[in-house]
Amino acid sequence: MLNIKLLFIMMTGLFFLQNRPAKLFIIGDSTVRNSNETYWGWGSILQEFLDSTKVKVDNQAMAGRSTRTFRNEGRWEKVLDEMKSGDYVMIQFGHNEGSKPDTTRQGYRGVLRGIGKDSLTLIWPNKEQEVVYTYGEYLRRFIKETKAKGGIPIILSMIPRNKWTPDGKTERADADFGKWAKEIALEQQVDFIDLNELTAAYYDMIGADAVKRLYFPGDHTHTNYAGARYNAFSVMKGIQKLQNSLSQSIISYEQK
Repeated sequence: MLNIKLLFIMMTGLFFLQNRPAKLFIIGDSTVRNSNETYWGWGSILQEFLDSTKVKVDNQAMAGRSTRTFRNEGRWEKVLDEMKSGDYVMIQFGHNEGSKPDTTRQGYRGVLRGIGKDSLTLIWPNKEQEVVYTYGEYLRRFIKETKAKGGIPIILSMIPRNKWTPDGKTERADADFGKWAKEIALEQQVDFIDLNELTAAYYDMIGADAVKRLYFPGDHTHTNYAGARYNAFSVMKGIQKLQNSLSQSIISYEQK
């Protein structure tokens, strides 16, 4: 009798595990998630557009993090521990990677530029060694480790900053981090959402004065609620084009 009860409990648990909504983990920086009541990240709004009976958003992004520090602080390990086969992982970094990597306050987030396999060994004051990789190599590792858990990685280019070229166009990241994100997605044969271009094209259309109202005054990186909501809308447009099971979780939505 005891064995039958145990078998029933195991089978019931397996049923609910198999029929639970997929999780959509999001990793990134403050443009994806921000605890400040004034600043908003698009990941905090994304669930509005998705059927929660099919997919649950788990926004693990953290302000100020780069591909390097998100791993070093154990945040990625936490995501991996919770990930199940069939879960999704959206990966958007690039805003905090630009400094020269070193052990100073300014350089502790920096990574090597590009997508190569080169690395740099740093020695911290406590004598601990750290190997720093390229932006592309950190993305590769996120992708490979996600796949190893049966997860489905999706790479996104970083949202555009409120910066403009002399000819009145939004500055793109298509010569550095946005370009490298796309190259790694192609190399690793995973889905890519060009969030940078999707939102920048909208900015070009509405103009600099209107875009200014989507950001916190005097800040060219962090969006307010309206700006974050539009970036979430851009993400949904990108998901729609993927035509996978995640795209089938989209509920009716409109730009506001």
